Amino acid sequence: MELAMNTHLMMSRRFAPLFWTQFLSAFNDNFLKNTLVFLILFTLAADQAASLVTLAGAIFMAPFLLLSALGGEIADRFDKAFVARRLKFVEIGAALLAVIGIALSSIPVLLTALFLFGVISALFGPIKYGILPDHLERKELPRANAWIESATFAAILGGTIAGGVVSADGIGVAVFGPIMMALAVGCWLVSRYIPATGAAAPNLVIDKNV
Repeated sequence: MELAMNTHLMMSRRFAPLFWTQFLSAFNDNFLKNTLVFLILFTLAADQAASLVTLAGAIFMAPFLLLSALGGEIADRFDKAFVARRLKFVEIGAALLAVIGIALSSIPVLLTALFLFGVISALFGPIKYGILPDHLERKELPRANAWIESATFAAILGGTIAGGVVSADGIGVAVFGPIMMALAVGCWLVSRYIPATGAAAPNLVIDKNV
């Protein structure tokens, strides 16, 4: 019975596109972050590297502190599926910037790309949880939330490992670029299948002070 419910949920368009969008997005976030960490470690002295690795983590996390509330308002003001598709399309540009950063071995460019990924993830966060009640029955929500959390942790682990493997023999754009772009484009394509939800509060005025 439980297996049948899991299979039904994972095969359903009400849930599967969101699941894979979250998985691919989180995988790409961590793939970039850990590739950047290895680039820093390979190119800088130990004392400088430690500071920059800490800075990279802060740059990625800062948007979650600053923009999550705004993401919630945007999720209420507009159709959540529409916003998800737009965010994932912008993510392709952020991925391209990351590829350019690797090609140039430019840590500042990669830090900028990482910040953009953080902004996109921060704005997408309220959407991925807010969209579930719009498409699923109440009895399905605990299972769906568990799957989303599992996807996130699996993607973090997978992205971390992939970043290490790609960087093991030196970081080359010929390997990094296709993986980064394939993940970003794949994420956007999958997000296009998330069913529309309609706007929960179409007359909501976005608070500029959030």
